[in-house]
Amino acid sequence: CLVCFIIIVCILLLHVKAQYNIIVYLMDVELNVTLLTLGGFAELHKYRYLYFVVIFTLYILILCFNSIIVYLIWTCKNLHEPMYIFIAALLINSVLYSMIIYPKLLSDVLSEKQTISYPLCLFQGFSYYTSAVSEFLLLAAMAYDRYVSICKPLQYPVIMNRITIYVCVILAWLIPAFEIAVSFVLYSNVKLCSFTLKAIFCNNSFYRLQCVPSVVISIYGVVMLINMTFLPMLFILFSYIRILRISYSCCRETRRKALKTCLPHLLVLINFSCFFFFDIIIVRLESDLSNTVRLTLTFQSILFHPLLNPIIYGLKVNEIFKHIKMLLKEIHGAM
Repeated sequence: CLVCFIIIVCILLLHVKAQYNIIVYLMDVELNVTLLTLGGFAELHKYRYLYFVVIFTLYILILCFNSIIVYLIWTCKNLHEPMYIFIAALLINSVLYSMIIYPKLLSDVLSEKQTISYPLCLFQGFSYYTSAVSEFLLLAAMAYDRYVSICKPLQYPVIMNRITIYVCVILAWLIPAFEIAVSFVLYSNVKLCSFTLKAIFCNNSFYRLQCVPSVVISIYGVVMLINMTFLPMLFILFSYIRILRISYSCCRETRRKALKTCLPHLLVLINFSCFFFFDIIIVRLESDLSNTVRLTLTFQSILFHPLLNPIIYGLKVNEIFKHIKMLLKEIHGAM
């Protein structure tokens, strides 16, 4: 079943890649739209195949690691609990996050010219930031789940019922999509004076392509950054501080359980926050960074974050780790 699941995922990825190429062809050839050059690669002609092998290998690992844990949560009934459902949603989000970037990135590495149409660039940027912000909201939902579980255990089954869980997951994907869509609608109407992005994919570097920086876009961007990242982070930190305060007033076993439960979520939060703010810093310090440094920071944000999530949850969450060991034993026995 696991092999079939992975094969299905690979087929879907090939289908997405084919659709991606068709869209590029239609937009570039038939619609004659503006083309942007992706100029963030460092000495691509020298290390083209090395880039491809490394990126492709990590991409496959990301898909496999995330898919295995989602598969286990889906098939194992004792993992059909709120915390594990949120973990599955987070890992699905990591896969979507990767699928937004990697197919085009792998294609660009092997291409002589690294170009993308402006509408498609906006779509990629919209999808990328929607997925990134969804991660913060899913982590906030997980923090609330842990808070209710540890601080209000008697009310937990009532508060964190199935409807609450599904509403939280759906809103975590829909709210960022609506808010970020507004920003990219504004971007679609600006006049461009530069057509080279100092990036390997479409991130907020296209802010620097405008002839005249838009005040409306700048203000909306700051408001959205506060609303979609800082406020969820404050909520997460507040929730875990409350958990630690309450657990430390209890017995040692309760403290140990609270720390063991919350540690994976905090590691994922710290990991993702660092890489997310790298993305902002890269654009602000664009003129001060060499191509090699910028490329290294960008690779860290898009490669290691979606790869570390399943590793952290697979090793640090006992129930998931048990099922992974059982799965490995089954595979070993079948061989």
